Amino acid sequence: MIHCGKKHICAVVACILIFASILICSWKDPQLQNNITRKIFPQATTASPAHQLCRGKPAQNVITPLKDNRTFIISPYFDDRESKVTRVIGIVHHEDVKQLYCWFCCQPDGKIYVSKAKIDVHSDRFGFPYGAADIVCLEPENCDPTHVSIHQSPHGNIDQLPNFEIKNRKAETFSVDFTVCISAMFGNYNNVLQFIQSMEMYKILGVQKVVIYKNNCSHLMEKVLKFYMEEGTVEIIPWPINSHLKVSSKWHFSMDAKDIGYYGQITALNDCIYRNMQRSKFVVLNDADEIILPLQHPDWKTMMSHLQEQHPGTGIFLFENHIFPETVSTHVFNISSWNTVPGVNILQHVHREPDRKEVFNPRKMIIDPRKVIQTSVHSVLRAYGNSVNVPMDVALIYHCRVPLQGNLPRESLIRDTTLWRYNSSLIMNVNKVLYQTVL
Repeated sequence: MIHCGKKHICAVVACILIFASILICSWKDPQLQNNITRKIFPQATTASPAHQLCRGKPAQNVITPLKDNRTFIISPYFDDRESKVTRVIGIVHHEDVKQLYCWFCCQPDGKIYVSKAKIDVHSDRFGFPYGAADIVCLEPENCDPTHVSIHQSPHGNIDQLPNFEIKNRKAETFSVDFTVCISAMFGNYNNVLQFIQSMEMYKILGVQKVVIYKNNCSHLMEKVLKFYMEEGTVEIIPWPINSHLKVSSKWHFSMDAKDIGYYGQITALNDCIYRNMQRSKFVVLNDADEIILPLQHPDWKTMMSHLQEQHPGTGIFLFENHIFPETVSTHVFNISSWNTVPGVNILQHVHREPDRKEVFNPRKMIIDPRKVIQTSVHSVLRAYGNSVNVPMDVALIYHCRVPLQGNLPRESLIRDTTLWRYNSSLIMNVNKVLYQTVL
């Protein structure tokens, strides 16, 4: 018995000595310590190799490719709605990108900490190999990171990695009530008259900021955008996605087998939500040829106040899209000076297509950005709280474009002159812009 006890004591002493030697080695070798920590806590943050300090090259562009050319970073945002994480909006290849790491720059010591990312590719990819993704990393404790780099490995040289500022770190008071997100402007866009009319309608309805993800447009359109930028209404986000990927102007892979659909529209919309999360009370997701027209209220502020009273806690309001075909016009408001301006005069298009049986009209949204996690084009994918379909007698989307039911005779269309309620202010405001830009 005594002999067995001695063996037991020896074994315990041996275990203690081995464990102590591991601790000493790991204290002397940070790399070994990091490897042990990663194996036990794969999601945990760990000190970087060789105690590297914050350096790296500041990212210069809105779309930044990583070295794998399968991952494209747009921007990181601080998100503490559930836990303190950095949510990086990006584009990834849904099969090829398996793991990524956030290299945090912690303050005030300036040390780098590495955290394994959760890669969440959005479900609405529509068959394309590349899609919008959230690259989400838990932030280290006792760290107030101002910048982050994204890398395929927890090892490497920080000097070689692009460095991104983490936005939304400081709480702000809302600077505007409504921000419209337009994505993406492409195809040498030249619908100048309709764009100006939409902008002036947005302003009449209560919009203070319009964010445009611009791929390209005509020279004349550039002049108009410059005017609105100097006015302070428009913010342009350069969107050269076709420099990195083969882009499609179609929404589904089966229509056009490219890398990503509709110029990366979904990624741009998600970035726009987070970009305006702390500075805008509401964010409006629609295209430049779409206007949410209130039928019972004079403007969006009054309408949204009423809708929020009816639906407390709701953060997503969806409005039904209705086509007003540009091929069917009226002679009313045929303003001669506008005829020289390229584009559609929406005041002359007040006939909308009827609903089609068993076809759901797509919807666009006014959202509370703080209640949205991920969005698609016509619905929100993940959010806190409820979504509400706004009845057509409260508001509808005026969408002036090529017809979807082009074979319908004029008498089968529905005459809807809701837009004309704003004609006096709209004509005056459009004329002011045209005489300062185009005419």
